[in-house]
Amino acid sequence: MSDLYISRLAALMEKASKANAEAFDKAAGRFADSLADGGLIHLYGSGHSVLPCQEIFPRYGSFVGFNPLTDPRVMWHNVLGAGGVRELLWLERTENYAEKFLDHQPLNKGDSIIIFGHSGRNASGIDTALYAKKRGIFVVAITSKNNLDKPATHSSGKRLADAADLVIDTCSPIEDAVVPIDGWSRPVAGSSTVLAMIMAHELLARTAQNLAERGIELPVFASPTIAGVTLHDTDIIYGVYRERMLEAQKKHLPAFQARMRGGEQ
Repeated sequence: MSDLYISRLAALMEKASKANAEAFDKAAGRFADSLADGGLIHLYGSGHSVLPCQEIFPRYGSFVGFNPLTDPRVMWHNVLGAGGVRELLWLERTENYAEKFLDHQPLNKGDSIIIFGHSGRNASGIDTALYAKKRGIFVVAITSKNNLDKPATHSSGKRLADAADLVIDTCSPIEDAVVPIDGWSRPVAGSSTVLAMIMAHELLARTAQNLAERGIELPVFASPTIAGVTLHDTDIIYGVYRERMLEAQKKHLPAFQARMRGGEQ
């Protein structure tokens, strides 16, 4: 039997590579600007879209400057019951929740953010994009443009792609699953999360290349299985990461204090 999933995924990868060639370079340039100025590239998603955030940082081959914004309330820890899928599906569709989480995050003018969302219709991602843009942050959506024929359900009238400054298209089909099975009424084997991770790694690599061309090198996590690399080397990088996060928090503090006083910072 020839493979059922891999060949279909490879075809979508090739399609996405061609479709996003210009957008990849634009995004990488803006990301490099953020990092060169001491800022951050934030990562946000809910549900399965949390997984690309975790995949990009921290992991071997990634580098300091990324900040995953992982809210445990919009990611599941059980299938049913407390911390289950039904709860997060409700919460990620609830408008004005995301900003309560984001108020405490060091989102600063000049930063960038990648927001993941296959359908691009959930309030969680759209609210995050609108919140970030108000604060002078460059917003990239990694989503499927195949969903743009669906009407917006958010009160703003926007979908994630509409709220972003730049869109990276995963080219994943609306139904997400890509393998039809004879005798089954629905296809199996989802594609959107894998494709989102691949798009994000392409952006990571191009950002590193852009920084290198400016003569900038950032600390990269390397596996301690490599000769000469130890766990202590990883701890050193965590220290650099913590310093950068503390600087971001310090910069964010006045806006946070104003927000807690009821301001619109």
